[in-house]
Amino acid sequence: MATVVKTIGIIGIHGYSIDVQVKVLNGQTVMNIVGLGDQAVNEAKDRIESACDHLGFVFPKKKIIVNLSPSEVKKSGTYFDLPMLIGLLIETEQIEPSGIIMDQTVFLGEVGLNCELNHFHGVLPMAIEAKNKGYKNMVLPLESLYEASRVKGIKLFGFAFLNEAIRWMERRLKYKEPDLCPRKKQSKPSGDYAEVLGQNHMMGYITAAAAGNHNLLMIGPPGCGKSMIAKRFPSILPDLSEEEMLEVMIIQSVAGLLKDSQSLLSRPFRAPHYNTSPNAIIGGGTNAMPGEISLAHNGVLFLDELPEFSRQTIDALRQPLQDRCVTVARVRQTNTFPASFLLLAAMNPCKCGYLGSSQCVCSVKDIKKYRQRVSGPIYDRLDIQKYLGQVNIMALDQQTSSHTSADIKSRVIDARQIQMKRFSEYPDIRTNSQMESKHISKFCVLDSACRIRMQKAHETYNFSVRAYNKVLALARTFADLEQSEKIRESDLVSALMGRDLDKENALGLSR
Repeated sequence: MATVVKTIGIIGIHGYSIDVQVKVLNGQTVMNIVGLGDQAVNEAKDRIESACDHLGFVFPKKKIIVNLSPSEVKKSGTYFDLPMLIGLLIETEQIEPSGIIMDQTVFLGEVGLNCELNHFHGVLPMAIEAKNKGYKNMVLPLESLYEASRVKGIKLFGFAFLNEAIRWMERRLKYKEPDLCPRKKQSKPSGDYAEVLGQNHMMGYITAAAAGNHNLLMIGPPGCGKSMIAKRFPSILPDLSEEEMLEVMIIQSVAGLLKDSQSLLSRPFRAPHYNTSPNAIIGGGTNAMPGEISLAHNGVLFLDELPEFSRQTIDALRQPLQDRCVTVARVRQTNTFPASFLLLAAMNPCKCGYLGSSQCVCSVKDIKKYRQRVSGPIYDRLDIQKYLGQVNIMALDQQTSSHTSADIKSRVIDARQIQMKRFSEYPDIRTNSQMESKHISKFCVLDSACRIRMQKAHETYNFSVRAYNKVLALARTFADLEQSEKIRESDLVSALMGRDLDKENALGLSR
């Protein structure tokens, strides 16, 4: 009978149980690893042979078969090293695991040539799956212990070297709980909105975007402060809740970004370059890894110079912006990654960037071509579209800002609390921007004066249904910022003034 060692695999951001079955037969000296393992899995045979030699164990001169069950699922990674090696040593009766119950223990870890146990990606979702499947113990590298410790209800045993794990299994070593790395102090986001001068009209929309998680597009000439405003956006966002933090940590664990991230109170802020490939933005690759939109989950995705991204990349955002998740299909597997992010984008008004001034050299055709690099459906999904004017640098020394990040963040948190209470019966909704039509009809009721105002705006600007709903959701956020139970006419006007591109297009101006 083959020796079976339990481990956990990873598909997307979810773990699944795997049986590592090891059998030694008479025959030509060879080690075959079956079960659809990739190159990293197949290379384990050399690491295992070196580890056996280093510790004085005998690598059998026979035919070794290792099956990773279920065999029809594609497998990737080096974390199968430890369960395969343990299974081989038990199968050849070189160790006797009297200190643990094998059926209740999972093994994970890469084995180095000198028998060190190395960290690997995806520890957190694997630990969650191990707990959900009812396993009692988890043996893993010491480096991975902190990450797995986020999961309660399963005993974790971390070792730096293979020989320590084997001695513990044979009751020749008493396990000592290691001191986990202390949490680093939370680093404050760089910059403060008190430093942003000359764009006071944007502060209300910046606050609303953060409060209601509304997508925001800033259009303005070079040097007007678009990037400066965007980089300070994390300073006004509320800290992650425990539930949100776990969601973010799972994604970062799979992507290999969690190892050195001891504190995750701040929301993710991702700012990929416009030359980034569609797969890197959306997710994909050979093993379908999460992309930038998933790494920005519960945070912000900042796309500077939006029209410079490829049309394919920009249009690929349409479905994730709507559904707050993305499905990446491959031949052998289909993975769905969460992608609930706030899209923060910036662009010039024209190709040269100086539309409306004597410096502009763009024709109407050039302007239209530049704007059309971003499709209408994407513009439609941007809740706030605001122009920023050129800043008078000679007057900056006479200006002061009454908007500090701390003050704005306080207002944002208060508004988020109102939304949390409002949507307490709707677990899939956390902010106003996530409302669908049925929720908007319930929570965004307009009085007679607001209905008249909205009717006139619709007749003038010919809003789409999506744009209409986004205006109402944004008006709801402006009302929440003022602690108002009802949407007032001033709230609606503020929301309507946030659709600059829609108004420009309706008035026949060139895009």
